[in-house]
Amino acid sequence: MDAHGAWPSDTPWLPEAFEALPRDVFAPDHLWDWDGHAYVPVDRAADPDRWARLVYAGPYEAAITEVTDGRPTSSLSCTSVVADMIDSLDLTPGHRVLELGTGTGWNAALIAHHVGPTGSITSVEVDPALADLARTTLTRAGVDVDVRAGDGAKGCPDNAPYQRIIATYAVDRIPHAWIEQLEPGGDLVFPWGRLGHFALTLDATGTTATGWCQGLAQFMGARDTTPTPTFDDIHTRHPTVDHEHEITCDLAPLCTNNVMWALRVALPDVRYTITAPGQDGTTVRAHDGAVSWATLTTTRDDDHVLVREGGPRRLADELLAAWDRWVDDGRIRLYDYGMTVTPAEQYVWAGDPDTGRRWPIRDPHRSGVDTRDELRPARP
Repeated sequence: MDAHGAWPSDTPWLPEAFEALPRDVFAPDHLWDWDGHAYVPVDRAADPDRWARLVYAGPYEAAITEVTDGRPTSSLSCTSVVADMIDSLDLTPGHRVLELGTGTGWNAALIAHHVGPTGSITSVEVDPALADLARTTLTRAGVDVDVRAGDGAKGCPDNAPYQRIIATYAVDRIPHAWIEQLEPGGDLVFPWGRLGHFALTLDATGTTATGWCQGLAQFMGARDTTPTPTFDDIHTRHPTVDHEHEITCDLAPLCTNNVMWALRVALPDVRYTITAPGQDGTTVRAHDGAVSWATLTTTRDDDHVLVREGGPRRLADELLAAWDRWVDDGRIRLYDYGMTVTPAEQYVWAGDPDTGRRWPIRDPHRSGVDTRDELRPARP
């Protein structure tokens, strides 16, 4: 973290807290490592060096602590993201804090270290076995955290209201219980849609929370969230190419933070990955988690792109149209996006919460809601 200059500059107490509560103390004895084909278990006793390399892989690497059906479902988050999110929480000694997603207990311990004996932290973990493990680890580390087993979406009304609330797992829509249990003037920090995190402040009426995007990172979703199919899942089930054409386009900017975030906001149900330019060119693979998919493939030597699409949607056209719209809007920067949550609606905005352009956040319990950005002609 020191070498990368990764510590938040306005939170000087963080490095001391990380040193006082080492990451390995909160790492379970069994971790998981990707071997290129699947996640394989790594036991601390059997292979302590490999286990240690996973725990301390670097400031931008998470340590996978649980795999379910071949996919990671819990982790010891990467150090840089933990530091950034705690920094966004704007903690002071004495704060009452609610954490959703205890995991191994490390994040809660770091918070407790700063709020001190005059403050308190309640942490909710959906997995009872993991909650028990976190209690044991926290007790062994000498840290006082009230760990509850339960549904994080419901918060913990027993100890409400809280001055700060932080979620360590991603949500697509903010549970109203979090707003209800937050004290007016309090801050809420949470990952949105597995790609970035926000910090919102609740107004004096206790009804409306508004704030800004704080940064990008990949986050796991809630445990009860149905795993999103991969591109290969969709393509295997629906291999037919329904549309094919060529365009001229430089795909490289698609992997920059500002463009990635703009497309995530404009097309919340579309996921895409982009390979780095290489011998086989650059390839973008996109899918909507249902039946539609697209690939955009170029070569290392030119910007001629072959577009292939399957399913009822033209995902490549949607991506390129949303990209063009972002350019037309002045290339909005990542940190110029914000979010507002009211009792009636939730939406992302750009520039200004009252006058800026808005993108509504879909309610998954309402049918027939389509929040895709308006389509415009794709670049020729």
